[in-house]
Parts: sequence; C-alpha cells; structure tokens
Amino acid sequence: MANKIDYQAGKKHGIQLKNQESELDSIAAEFAGELDEATLSKYKSQFMSYDINNSGDIDHYELQLLMEKINQPKTYLELKKMIEQVDTTGKGAINFRDFIKMMTGKTSSILQKILMFEEMGKKSEQPKGIPQKKSISDLP
Repeated sequence: MANKIDYQAGKKHGIQLKNQESELDSIAAEFAGELDEATLSKYKSQFMSYDINNSGDIDHYELQLLMEKINQPKTYLELKKMIEQVDTTGKGAINFRDFIKMMTGKTSSILQKILMFEEMGKKSEQPKGIPQKKSISDLP
C-alpha cells in the first residue's frame, strides 16, 4: 500500500490560517470599543506567531518554546502556573480573549510582564544601505 502524498497541504494550511484570522478578528471586535485597531492588530499578530499549531490556543508546549526563544526557559510547573493565572476557561491553555485581557492589564500575570519586556528588548530597525553624504553645513 503506497502512501498518498497530499500536494495541497500548503493550500489547506493557508485556509486554516485564514479561518483562524477571521476567528481572531471576531474576538478582537469585542474589544474594539476599548482598544484601537492598531493595538488589536499587534496583539493578533503576536498571538498568531505564538500559536504555532494554529489551534487558537497557546498551550504548554507553545509557551515553553516562546520562553526559550526569549531566553527565559521555565519548568513545566512554572509554565502551568503562568497559564493558570491567565486562563479563564479552565482548558489549560491561553485563548485569544484571555491573551488580550492579559496584555491590556485586566489580569495581571508574570507572562504579561515577560512579553512586555520582550517587546521593549527588540532593537529598532537600523537604516540600511550607504550612508548619505554630508556637507560642511550639516556639521554642528
């Protein structure tokens, strides 16, 4: 019995991402009165980058990868406690609604502070290319 190769896997992944994005947009609409669109868009892109398997939740494994990525490795119990501080559904994972509440400060948690410091630690983009020529009048 030969294995079937699914040549449409990329297409299915794209459809899954589009569906997840529309679900996140509908949840973000609930917070539209409280937050501006740019902030909600930033939170949505952050959440989607942390949700590796596109399940709509950030689980223990994804949180562990996130912590390792920002050089803050944690034990299983520490990760479990971080999730419990934020999780309102009791699923043991952080959904987008919980993520927004956490990032806006409605629920205080260690994860919120870590993500804020990660955001501050990102370097600003440096100009690329050849530096512009300066004249004598540009000097102080």
